[in-house]
Amino acid sequence: MNEQQAIDRAEEIIRQAVDTMSPQPTLERFGPATIGPCIARNDSRKDDRLQATLFYKLTGVPGTEARNLVLQARDAWLKQGYKYNSSNEEDMSGPFPWVSMRTEPDDFWMEGITGVLDRAKGEGVATLKVVSPCFLPPGKSKASGVTPAGPAAYQAPSPDDPATRRALAHSSRIYDALQVRSAPTQPGEGLGTVRDESGASVHHAWSTEPLPEGERAAAVARAQTFFQSAGWTVRRVPMVEGTPAVVAGHPGDRTVAQVASSTTGAVRVAVTAPAHGPASADA
Repeated sequence: MNEQQAIDRAEEIIRQAVDTMSPQPTLERFGPATIGPCIARNDSRKDDRLQATLFYKLTGVPGTEARNLVLQARDAWLKQGYKYNSSNEEDMSGPFPWVSMRTEPDDFWMEGITGVLDRAKGEGVATLKVVSPCFLPPGKSKASGVTPAGPAAYQAPSPDDPATRRALAHSSRIYDALQVRSAPTQPGEGLGTVRDESGASVHHAWSTEPLPEGERAAAVARAQTFFQSAGWTVRRVPMVEGTPAVVAGHPGDRTVAQVASSTTGAVRVAVTAPAHGPASADA
């Protein structure tokens, strides 16, 4: 992806939210420069990649419509098949809702936010924000400070591939079980095809936002409870950090999932689905 492709896709996501709104608002662009430094890293090391960020205020409508517009944006994105980063019912049911979502499989992040103008009257202003994945600046073939990607990163599986769908479906269920927001994609994460002596598999790796130690342990425990209730074979693995990792195997499609606490404060998730495994009844 390059700069123009990132901007075009972000604009498309905004239009998907706005085009069917009623009343129809006016888009007023604001905020920092569209192209800025990549903020995917969480270890403070230098990274010269870039990412696109678009902010729009939805103006030209009464302040009492702000809540309605944010909810309409959420519904429009859901119809596109996009996923929640946050599905807190309290955030969505109040007079000033907020929603965080992401696209799949290209991993743009977006928010619908209701800013408060007059709390007593329920008046606000709706704002939409879209952030692209990180990309290299023109003329760059590799970003400084980024660990070279493994072979899986260069073999992007088809989104229509059955193993890809299985891996993403399992990842989505694990995300729901963790009940923690995911972080922007880190180097070495994402979706790729892995080949070894056992054959080809689709591998999906991602991580949560950094969490205090107690919350990391609770999230891993929730993942273990989910696996056990869904009939996975589960094994706990001791870790140096103290919080055990969970390794689970799906009995139907032979997918293997790992959920582990990281020294960065994140919970890391890896899902590996055999390319020629049997179709899962629940994936």
